[in-house]
Amino acid sequence: MLAAVLAASAPVTFPQLQAALGQASRTTTFRYLRQVRHLRSYNHNGRYYTHRDPVRFDRHGLFSLGDVHFSRDRSLSATVQRLVRGAEAGRTQKELQALLHVPVHAFLLAGFRQGALQRERLGGVWVYLAGDPAVGDAQRRERRQRLARRRAGEAAAALEATVVIEVLLVLIRHPGTSPPQVARRLQGHAPPIGLPQVSAVFTRYDLEQLQKRGASTDC
Repeated sequence: MLAAVLAASAPVTFPQLQAALGQASRTTTFRYLRQVRHLRSYNHNGRYYTHRDPVRFDRHGLFSLGDVHFSRDRSLSATVQRLVRGAEAGRTQKELQALLHVPVHAFLLAGFRQGALQRERLGGVWVYLAGDPAVGDAQRRERRQRLARRRAGEAAAALEATVVIEVLLVLIRHPGTSPPQVARRLQGHAPPIGLPQVSAVFTRYDLEQLQKRGASTDC
């Protein structure tokens, strides 16, 4: 009987389980619960229950019914530690909260104080890592590599924006200027802007065609 109630599309509360058993006592209801596969929510103070079915879990071992969330680990503490241990680059508090939809700071701090987790400030935020030294070191290296790639990408994007602006400024001051001429006018720019970069800007924004159309309009 309880299995059918738990398998409903909506989570159920303990009083609903008691009612399904004919207003059974708490002790009796818990005894029946132990006989069926079930989960208790890790939010809403564990108020809700549902059927435990492996196919319901996503790749993180989680699933939700509306705003009620469940984990294969049952407890939020165990879930937080598993998700940190299993992450290639560790996890930040913000990353975990995006997955779990609940505050996790207290659980991260408890795991750190108990030695189950490590933490290190990387990229301006605390990154939590597995307590196992070998796993934690691998996560740390991966996080640093990701940060380095992100910074390199941001630097490239900033330089690209600078190149576009400088090329356009030359064309505004000297309409009709060709890519080699623009490159010569930008000699000495810091950081350097060479012909390949100027040509890339011309190609991306079709500047030669725009200049030709502008010249024909002026005529």
